[in-house]
Amino acid sequence: MKTFILNSIIILVSLTFTGAALFISDKSKSSIIESKLSVQEKQKLLDKYYSDKKLGAFYEDGKTYFRLFTPNAEKVSLIIFDKAENDKGLVYEMKRDENAVWEIALEGEFFGKYYNFIVEHKNQSPVLCLDPYAKAVASYSTYFTPRKGIIIKENDYDWQGDEWIRNDWRDLIIYEMHVRDMTEHPSSEVKERGTYKGLVEKGKTGGISYIKKLGVNAVELLPSQEFANIEIPFKKELRGKFNTWNPYERNHWGYMTAAFFAPESYYSENKRNIEWNSWSGTNAKAVTDFKDMVKAFHNERIAVIMDVVYNHLSEYEFGNLKEIDKEYYFRLNQKGDLIAESGCGNDLRTEAPMLRRLIVESVLYWMKEYHIDGFRFDLGKLLDWETIETIIYEAKKINPDVVFVCEPWGGGYDPAGFSLRGWGAWNDQIRNGIKGENPFNGLGWIFGQWYGNNNPQRIKSYVNGTLVADSLGLFQKPHHSVNYLESHDGYTLGDFIRLATNYVKKDEIIKDVDSFVKLTPLQMKLNKLGALFLFTSRGITMIHSGQEFARTKVIPHDLTIPDPNRGMIDHNSYEKDNETNYINYKHAEINKELFNYYKGLIELRKNYSAFRRAKYEDVLFHEVKGNTFTISYEVKYKDEHFFVTMNANQNSSQIIKLPKGEWEVIVDSEKAGTKNIRTVKNKIEVEPISGYVLKKK
Repeated sequence: MKTFILNSIIILVSLTFTGAALFISDKSKSSIIESKLSVQEKQKLLDKYYSDKKLGAFYEDGKTYFRLFTPNAEKVSLIIFDKAENDKGLVYEMKRDENAVWEIALEGEFFGKYYNFIVEHKNQSPVLCLDPYAKAVASYSTYFTPRKGIIIKENDYDWQGDEWIRNDWRDLIIYEMHVRDMTEHPSSEVKERGTYKGLVEKGKTGGISYIKKLGVNAVELLPSQEFANIEIPFKKELRGKFNTWNPYERNHWGYMTAAFFAPESYYSENKRNIEWNSWSGTNAKAVTDFKDMVKAFHNERIAVIMDVVYNHLSEYEFGNLKEIDKEYYFRLNQKGDLIAESGCGNDLRTEAPMLRRLIVESVLYWMKEYHIDGFRFDLGKLLDWETIETIIYEAKKINPDVVFVCEPWGGGYDPAGFSLRGWGAWNDQIRNGIKGENPFNGLGWIFGQWYGNNNPQRIKSYVNGTLVADSLGLFQKPHHSVNYLESHDGYTLGDFIRLATNYVKKDEIIKDVDSFVKLTPLQMKLNKLGALFLFTSRGITMIHSGQEFARTKVIPHDLTIPDPNRGMIDHNSYEKDNETNYINYKHAEINKELFNYYKGLIELRKNYSAFRRAKYEDVLFHEVKGNTFTISYEVKYKDEHFFVTMNANQNSSQIIKLPKGEWEVIVDSEKAGTKNIRTVKNKIEVEPISGYVLKKK
């Protein structure tokens, strides 16, 4: 039963749906624009609509307001439920103002209630839609994930004096990590496994205590805004989509955002697996859990950076911005079909004024409501420049030290463009130059090879921050370069090296992962050399979780999922909520020598400003004749004076003449840190695939 009565009269409707059928049915297909105007011309006309009214659901002056922006809808109604699982709700017709904002104000508080907007377009059936400004979300775990917003109190948390961690970008040592993966493995020994709470349980093997012991000063959370955990059925058609690639039917990493203002509710549930055909997040517990997590990291002086996705929306949702107003919110081709340069089915039209406003307000909300210290933007080049500029301008009004970095690709490649606008960007040039682009036929410097256009001069440029002052440089300032060798994408550095050294074949089945993960002497040397180069280069330093112990991503061989790659090394584990991705702390113990080396390099970088703040002219390179794969340089900053030398030649040692005086060895092929290992003068022999950091005595 569904009835609509005019003049905002309250009515009771019965909406009987289960599973994927929980939506008001929409069997229609996208219609061709019934106008002589092109799609882009029509979108330009829509851009005249703009409103400064507060959107979403909020309580103010004794009333609860509900507002939604959609210029193309013919009718919008509000439906409120007492419980998430209810199929009956109270419906209120909303009115449209002159700026295309549909709104209604109801007397009293509605905290804890669930709600949706019922959106109707011309010649289409009404659709039950999630509020794009929903601050908390209840989700039904099935295909296309029906969702309901939850009305919550905002600014209702005791931060106990907590403030942002205001790091100088030059000092950042970022640990990219996934909330669930850090504690879901039993070896973490936390009680609340796979959750925000578990992540900050103190005194446990995994989670925050492990991160603190390593010594990093910032964590970068893979997407933690509410996202589509479930994709589409494997080898079955649903709503015009047919999945031939994902037998897990899951999205684990989170790059399919569903709600830009709400924390992911799955990370508040201490469950080993998602419970299908059930509601989750109904208690809005994630809101408080997320804040508790941030506060706990801040108490340890660790900043929290969020990985955010504003270039596309979850492709596997029904009842989101596509149904609210596809023509306004999405980039369309001449036929009116969705454009997908992101590779994710539906690119957002960030240049649309009201979508730009939503993105900016989302960023500011996470800063103010959740004390987030910075953001990493997925596929940043898909956002228009005006939005990029507006985001950082508005955010710096609140926190001048807020961190903004991005992937400078997607719809192009322009790290230099982001640097000109004050943004940092992932530096894939140092990644490919030092490690290589792939482990089969694209090896880099640590393997004694030149990938692509790399050469000794480019390797030197990476030391200084890949600056525009050097040939093929990208950045105006060193701290605009996010230097990294491993991220969530691609092979882990450990696996890259295992494959590159022919220790394992790409399609080899690995059953004993504990034995496989243990590094050979050659693998240990290559891991250490890459780390040494990374931590002694100017720029923001980033490592991925587990890089410090040469983490492997072997897909469990005994899975019942019909994955043809079971037992093999994975290079794209986005869909695997299993031990492929979970951090196994036993492996950190197995490769403890490498963990300690990373820990020592982090200590070195944090203790000595020269490796973070030295200027271009503070670095003096020494010529090494006859060995193009050896790099040596002095770096002076204030009263600090270091000599760094690294030899990537795979077979030959190199005798390096030292500047005058006595030099303390604080990093060698075995150990790294700030303590004097031994004292040398005149010269030093650098063995193949190794390096040294010397401090002037």
